[in-house]
Amino acid sequence: MIKRTRIEELVEFVEKKVLIKGWVSVVRQQGKMAFFDIRDESGSIQGVVFGKPEVLDVAIKIKPEYVVSMKGVVNKRPEKMIKAGTQNGDIELEITAIEILNEAETPPFPINEDTIDKDEEVRLKYRYLDLRTKRMQKNLRLRSDFVRHCREFLFERNFVEIETPLLTESTPEGSRDFVVPSRHYPGNFYALPQSPQQYKQLLMNSGFEHYFQIARAIRDEDLRADRGYEHTQIDIEQAFVEREDILSLVETMIIHTVESLGFTIKDKPFPRLTYAESMERFGADKFDLRNDEEKAKGVLSYAWVVDFPFFEKTDNGDWTFSHNPFSMPKKEHVDYLLQQERVGEILTDQYDLVCNGFEAGGGSIRAHKPEIIEAVYQIMGNSTKETEEKVGHILKAFKYGTPPHGGIALGVERNVMNLTGESGLREVQAFPMTRRGQTAVMKAPKPLTVEQLLELGINIKPKKEDI
Repeated sequence: MIKRTRIEELVEFVEKKVLIKGWVSVVRQQGKMAFFDIRDESGSIQGVVFGKPEVLDVAIKIKPEYVVSMKGVVNKRPEKMIKAGTQNGDIELEITAIEILNEAETPPFPINEDTIDKDEEVRLKYRYLDLRTKRMQKNLRLRSDFVRHCREFLFERNFVEIETPLLTESTPEGSRDFVVPSRHYPGNFYALPQSPQQYKQLLMNSGFEHYFQIARAIRDEDLRADRGYEHTQIDIEQAFVEREDILSLVETMIIHTVESLGFTIKDKPFPRLTYAESMERFGADKFDLRNDEEKAKGVLSYAWVVDFPFFEKTDNGDWTFSHNPFSMPKKEHVDYLLQQERVGEILTDQYDLVCNGFEAGGGSIRAHKPEIIEAVYQIMGNSTKETEEKVGHILKAFKYGTPPHGGIALGVERNVMNLTGESGLREVQAFPMTRRGQTAVMKAPKPLTVEQLLELGINIKPKKEDI
């Protein structure tokens, strides 16, 4: 019995019988001959049927996207028929047997073309077909390689991969929470994590000095091309470190990963700008340092932005945190924080990694003493009781010997966007939300059944137009 051969390996089987399985991309019927382009995940090859009426009888039934199993002999193409610059351009499969494994309806858009200009709603409705296209296959495989290189880099440096909960408590971390009703505790809700922020700090308290995870983060925020409800981040935290340790670690990891994938970085080491310098030069804390030629060549330009303001004013004049309430103020500003003085001047050991005009990651040295966090919440107008209600669990944990620590979260989609040159997160996600916040392929959000609502103890107030 012949075992299946991956199409990319066929060049090693010239003049030998093989079995391949995959999808038919192109069909060309020419009377007593039929030509096919067949692909699997590894590549594609042209196949031809001739001189075998019983095989041709099957071949004439085949349409694009049929799933097939084909046996045949791998032949060298004549010199004048070699397709230079294409995979398997110097060989073809002389097909001796065909089995149709599954038929296919005509797709809503061509699979053998780039779909970037097709209607996005249609692409996401049929995302499983969109993912068959060459560009989307390349993007998702590059995403996998990016994560793999980062993961291997961290494992080699004694980091431990630890998962944190998806059902957690609603806490103030900058965006609105998605909440999940509890059946066992009617009227109470879990929240889906905006980040693993507090859990990873608790892990530092637990004696895991080197933590990371490929974490899912879920935030109810306004959608745009580079922001969605769900994203994935490479989440890193380390104990007994200062800012320089984290920046050095991440910079080395990014250089190693990106160059291993064949990309070029503009500046090494990465330039560093303070937040004030960035705002003065670019009017924003994200910027692109490349010239037009470097942009055309796909060069990557990384830089660090450091020394962010800890607090900013809300619309009603109150203070709120600019990035993260669990950050550590710069050493020279700790007293300002504890005394709640010169609040607008307090800088934090927060740092962002930017690349090609996008924020690629962000982190900070964290507060590891309860009085620091208590002062932050007091500045934001919280009473002692309110602070206890919001973050009492972490204040208690920090009374049991928490080491100094810091970390960063690198957005997988943002980084892969920069590698691929795509302009939106949805082009590097398998099943992203639509621009209107609806799921791809499936139909969510949608109403629950009456039985589900009763079981959860939820009463839905009808809209005015439904009354």
